[in-house]
This record gives sequence, structure tokens and C-alpha cells, in this order.
Amino acid sequence: MPSALVVGYDPHAIPGVDADALRAALDAELARFAAQGIDAAMTLIVFDESAESTLIASLTSRPWDVVVVGGGIRKAEQLLPLFEQVVNLIRRHAPQAAIAFNTSGGDSVEAAQRWL
Repeated sequence: MPSALVVGYDPHAIPGVDADALRAALDAELARFAAQGIDAAMTLIVFDESAESTLIASLTSRPWDVVVVGGGIRKAEQLLPLFEQVVNLIRRHAPQAAIAFNTSGGDSVEAAQRWL
């Protein structure tokens, strides 16, 4: 069974959003992975000193076929250093994994499937 790790920005760290609703949408996306026969997990990070260790633990927990980096990390200009850190950690700790990018939390499955 192919595997995918989805890396996103923790919605509870985003001021002014309904974090619980956003988390429910992310969980629904994980269910879509399962329906497509893809073993998927999600790691949610914040832009602080915990980001690196959290992501490394997820990347090294098993071999991943693809790592999907979410738009919450990629699209916000102020998070550019975090985005760079994420890409370089993937290269270093999961070099066998393809790297994919979604356009929203609702198309992570399609982003992963482009590389599976």
C-alpha cells in the first residue's frame, strides 16, 4: 500500500480561523486517502522551535512514498523560512519520498497521486 505524509500548519496556531472546523476538514482528507487505498498520516507544525523535531519524528517514523506540503506553510510569505526548513528536512530525512504540493487542504490526495 502506498504511503503519504501530509505536512500542514497547525490550525490552532492561526489567529482568527475556526481551528476545529479546519481540523475536521483535514481529518476528512485523511479519510479520502484511506478510501483511495493510500496509508496516510498528517503532521501539523507551528513556526517555533518545535517544528524541526516534530517533522523529523514524522519523517523518520517509517518510509514514505510521498510527502505533501500544505499551502498553509507554502503560501504565507512570513512562513517562507519554515517552508524552506520543511523542504530541506524532507530531502534530508526522507530522501526516497517524492515531494508534492496541494492547493488547499481538500486536494492533498490528488497532489499525492501525481507522484504515486
